[in-house]
Amino acid sequence: MAAPTEAKVKAASTATFLAGLVIAVLNAVVADNTLLGPLPVWLQAPILALVPTALTWLAGYQARHTPRSIV
Repeated sequence: MAAPTEAKVKAASTATFLAGLVIAVLNAVVADNTLLGPLPVWLQAPILALVPTALTWLAGYQARHTPRSIV
């Protein structure tokens, strides 16, 4: 029998999905560089990659640990 998915994994996955969704919606709505326009072009791509990563880490860090029974 497989162990249940830990709350930390669920929280981190949800945060990544939501961050990606928000970025996609903003990109579709704005459809130009005004969102990240003030930043240099070389910094825009790393920022887009780091935001979901940071939110994933934060969600995983904040979520409670799911205790496992020793079998």
